[in-house]
Amino acid sequence: MFKVGRMAVHPAHGVVQINSVENKEICGTKKIFYILKVIDSDVTVMVPIENASMVGLRPIIESVEVPKVYTILKRKENDSTHANGNLSWNKRYREYADKLKSGNIFEVAKVLKEIHMLKDTKELSFGEKRVLDSARTLLVKEISIAKNSKEDKVALEIERLLDK
Repeated sequence: MFKVGRMAVHPAHGVVQINSVENKEICGTKKIFYILKVIDSDVTVMVPIENASMVGLRPIIESVEVPKVYTILKRKENDSTHANGNLSWNKRYREYADKLKSGNIFEVAKVLKEIHMLKDTKELSFGEKRVLDSARTLLVKEISIAKNSKEDKVALEIERLLDK
């Protein structure tokens, strides 16, 4: 169970804060919900406690896991089967979206690395740029919380790793 006031990651919304735990009746069924506030927006999300793991709600990674993310970002080779852009954008986009929605920070890091490397071989489309920005934002927010560091400092670290 998540504690009120703690931060967590919701796969579809990114970093959230647990604002409260409330009993609600919806369509005649009473359930207990986490009331989540999406960081940096006015969005509030309700997740039934019993469905939290199914939804993919998870704690922020521990600071000791950050180096694993950084290792993915600084790899010279791309472990993707479609890094050269041979797959259609629609297929790549679906794969990227699935990885981002998984809530798995390591998958998000792989998406960021892959699109960043793709940028060196071709001009990115509008959609690719959006995915790149989404992946970067998710990583910066979570890592800055995990490391108790400022977002701009983490963003610079990530850019340095990607550019190595």
